[in-house]
Amino acid sequence: MIKVISNSWALLFGMGLIMLGNGLLGSLLGVRASIEGFGLSATGLVMSGYFIGLILGSAAVPKLVGRVGHIRMFGALASLASTAVLIHIVIIDPWAWWVMRVVTGFSYAGLYVVTESWLNDASENDTRGQLLSFYMVVLLAGMAGGQFLLNIAPPAGFELFVLISVLVGLAVVPILVTVSQVPDFETTESVSIVQLFRVSPLGVIGMLVSSVSMGAIFGLGAVYGAQIGMSVQEISFFMAAIVVGGAVIQMPLGRMSDHYGRRRTIIGTCIGGVVVSLFAAQGAVSGWQLYALAAALGAMSTPLYSLCAAHTNDYLTPPQMVAASGTLVLVSGVGATLGSPITAFAMDYFGPVAFYYSIAVSLAIVALYGVWRSTRRDAMAHEDQGDFVIMAPTPMSASFNPDVDLDEIEAAAEVDADEIQASFEELADELQHSDDVS
Repeated sequence: MIKVISNSWALLFGMGLIMLGNGLLGSLLGVRASIEGFGLSATGLVMSGYFIGLILGSAAVPKLVGRVGHIRMFGALASLASTAVLIHIVIIDPWAWWVMRVVTGFSYAGLYVVTESWLNDASENDTRGQLLSFYMVVLLAGMAGGQFLLNIAPPAGFELFVLISVLVGLAVVPILVTVSQVPDFETTESVSIVQLFRVSPLGVIGMLVSSVSMGAIFGLGAVYGAQIGMSVQEISFFMAAIVVGGAVIQMPLGRMSDHYGRRRTIIGTCIGGVVVSLFAAQGAVSGWQLYALAAALGAMSTPLYSLCAAHTNDYLTPPQMVAASGTLVLVSGVGATLGSPITAFAMDYFGPVAFYYSIAVSLAIVALYGVWRSTRRDAMAHEDQGDFVIMAPTPMSASFNPDVDLDEIEAAAEVDADEIQASFEELADELQHSDDVS
């Protein structure tokens, strides 16, 4: 494991710098949009551009990597992201910022794809899960650390934008000088959302709707702080607490889902998120209590990405997991894209408190759907479940799936593609018409 990490230090260090910039940029734009008087609705649309870019990048970059290679693709995308950051301070306009957020999302999605496929190739089946966990720690630590960088210069100036651009630019250096072997990149076929829904309805709906809350939190968390009069320092602590809370609770929730079942854990987590959101909406706390509440909100919302992905993978074979991972990223990206503007419009109409109510509604929908699904199909036996794997939510993820055994994929690749497709469609039809599946 140590050898794998040492061989991948350039990627991990580079992604750490990139996530520092990404964490800072999301909060900085929220605060700066408030300073510039964009308005909540316009700000929500601006922030949604990032998630649109994630969807586009996840679909387009794998094909580009196959043509030009990992290193050149990483350098090109990092340069594009660095340039997009600087344009924010050159053209201060909501539409220009929306375009730059799309470009940034596209670039970051590509960086995730390149990095995760590289790490996937660098690890063996017995070390892949450990490497992913370490990689997620790097991403989450960078995302949380970026929030604190918001305090080193006034958000109304240009210095923080330049800092982000420098961080992203420096991330390329260790990648370009690395002597690690560059893997061959092979794209995988995807399955449709309808096919995946037939196999795991709760996994798809849970991923879609819970990601609405992710779009609200990461897109408008800083805006909410500015709306209620938080200082820049308080906003940075507030956002960092959400990230840290989600990171700390992931493994305990994962073990709980392994023992008590995915569905129960998803329902319980969503109910907990609803309670925390409704309590926070009362506005009765401040200071460290507010940060503790933010950490609890992150703990009850951000792990849902991993839980829904694990629930879906429990009903798939390893080769199907590879195809389904990209579809899950797409579903999550669509939900997050909707989350920012929906929450912004609600905040514009009902006030800042709608930030929490939007999160509560989305999590309540997942909980209610999970309860209904429990009346339609029995939960999977514990011994038939796969192992829970920590995965970052939409703003920090692509499609790296450590549960996949490469030997099984290679064996499956020898099977005729039409035969695989026919078998999968036959399985989907059988599940659709089964008495246990709605």
